[in-house]
Amino acid sequence: MTTPTTQDLREYLVGAWTLESYETSDVDGSNVRYPLGTDARGIILYTADGYMSAQLMRADRPPIARGDLQLATGDELAAAARGYLAYAGPYSVLDDGVIAHHVDVSLLPNWIGGTQYRAAQVGDDRLQLGPAEPVLIKGKLRNGRLIWQRAKSARSQEN
Repeated sequence: MTTPTTQDLREYLVGAWTLESYETSDVDGSNVRYPLGTDARGIILYTADGYMSAQLMRADRPPIARGDLQLATGDELAAAARGYLAYAGPYSVLDDGVIAHHVDVSLLPNWIGGTQYRAAQVGDDRLQLGPAEPVLIKGKLRNGRLIWQRAKSARSQEN
């Protein structure tokens, strides 16, 4: 994978991407963990007019027993939220392969109104994203790495 020019990255991003893997590691690359499991699922969208949306989840989240979000127990809601990450808003491509996600809506209230910076590398219809700087996870600085694959056209999947 390579770090593209700003213009090349702008063009490369547009479309839908499916999550291939999501992992974190200590700053030195050791102690690899999978925050949403080794089989995490996700979709990230980048539109030509400058918006993005990211949805990531654990594949093994238990269903809400009664099938009604409004009747879910506190434990069910906590489990559902613990296994999900979602945010959306405008994005901009900065220098050196960095993308700024300007967060308008988010499962994590602390992110709303802020900016999430992602370092990007591209190649072979793949997009690697990670925080531009290490982030604090459970009190320890860690790197994150998400590998996305360009999604197949939804039209090609119709019967």
